[in-house]
Amino acid sequence: MAVDYTVIVVYLAGMLAMGWWGMRRAKSKSEFLVAGRRLGPWMYSGTMAAIVLGGASTIGGVGLGYQYGLSGAWMVVTIGLGLLALSVFFSARIARLKVYTVSEMLDLRYGGRAGVISGVVMWAYTLMLAVTSTIAYATIFDVIFDMNRTLAIILGGSIVVAYSTLGGMWSITLTDMVQFVVKTIGVLLLLLPIAVVKAGGFSEMKAKLPTEYFDPLGIGGETIFTYVLIYTFGMLIGQDIWQRVFTARSDKVARYGGTVAGTYCLVYAIAGAVIGTAAKVMYPKLPSADAAFATIVRDELPMGVRGLVLAAALAAVMSTSSGALIACATVANNDIWSRLRGVVKADGASDEPHDEVKGNRLFILIMGIAVVCIAIALNDVVQALTVAYNLLVAGLLVPILGGLLWRRGTADGALAAVAAGGLSVIGLMWGYGILANEPIYYGLLTSLAVYVVVSLATKPTDAVVLAAWRERLAGRGAQEEAEPEAPVAV
Repeated sequence: MAVDYTVIVVYLAGMLAMGWWGMRRAKSKSEFLVAGRRLGPWMYSGTMAAIVLGGASTIGGVGLGYQYGLSGAWMVVTIGLGLLALSVFFSARIARLKVYTVSEMLDLRYGGRAGVISGVVMWAYTLMLAVTSTIAYATIFDVIFDMNRTLAIILGGSIVVAYSTLGGMWSITLTDMVQFVVKTIGVLLLLLPIAVVKAGGFSEMKAKLPTEYFDPLGIGGETIFTYVLIYTFGMLIGQDIWQRVFTARSDKVARYGGTVAGTYCLVYAIAGAVIGTAAKVMYPKLPSADAAFATIVRDELPMGVRGLVLAAALAAVMSTSSGALIACATVANNDIWSRLRGVVKADGASDEPHDEVKGNRLFILIMGIAVVCIAIALNDVVQALTVAYNLLVAGLLVPILGGLLWRRGTADGALAAVAAGGLSVIGLMWGYGILANEPIYYGLLTSLAVYVVVSLATKPTDAVVLAAWRERLAGRGAQEEAEPEAPVAV
């Protein structure tokens, strides 16, 4: 294992080195939170793919393949479809807004009345996303070092918190590019073909497994529909995803770069399901489907390759964890704390002079410590992530898409939809159970009905607000910080 250990240690040291480099570059709020809005198509595509393909997509995707066969790809497929939809239909307009958070967009569209409430919902979602990603370190470090769960979470979480705090989005962007390359090599180019060969090839896999393992819809239509509601729609509105859109150099980069990343996700989804199916042939009686990834890596891969694939798993977890962490801290500082203090306007500008980089860096550190502590205390990852996505989609999907697509939507309608969707999904989870499908179905319908009815029953949004909104959508009227450096064209 010495070679494998060396690969992992070098990888982790490289993440910290990039955090130090990012600290030297991030000199303004724009540089720290959105990488100066400088990313070219290749860097944008790589970092976007890295953030959406985390531990759930890698370890969980292989686990679903182990449990359901090729149809286990649907969870990650719906993530890819959501990213494609965001990139093709919405990303250009989002990028032109020149804001930092989803709540700032809602304030611009509805006249400055939705920030704190929507910020609280988004903060809860990004916090739990960061927590569940951090918990995944325990699984990976247990395979690598046979490490205690708590120590594994502290080690992995501390590295992510360190490089995220030091350099903000620049550090996260650079590490995500490395993580994207490592994941591509480790999972697609090494683990996938090795797993298929070790299982005897596709003909042997078909001979040893039930036919439903090769049915594209074997996981069930209701499950696929639920994945679409939660993950596809979740990709459209999550702060962690939007904050990456804000890093694009132009609206064209956001559209085409995101399309490339979404297509990559579809390939990654199929690869994970095939690896899981191969694992089912080799290890038909594993105690848990989620153990399939770790087992096949530990027992089937040669020295050195094993270390690289485990680094790929770490890369997947770290990219999602760091992206969720900076999103959580950005929302906590800019949408909740600063607004409650009354020092931030609807467009994110501050009325109080202060070191914004230092303030955001402090919030990343605080949120990072909180994430690690919650991850140590929390055991049920699936329930935590389900609650987070249910609140996000039921509470914010309708006001956000309504604001982008329906001129008649009003601030009262948006606020009522957030409250009705959020409260109804909580009540329904209490009644039906957290993992039931009904809460997201009925919660989303409630939010939509309330948004339409209240918007039609209240005074239309002021014409001045709508005019300013259209100016921002067209890419005009945003006050951006002056950036002395040339754009990054990668």
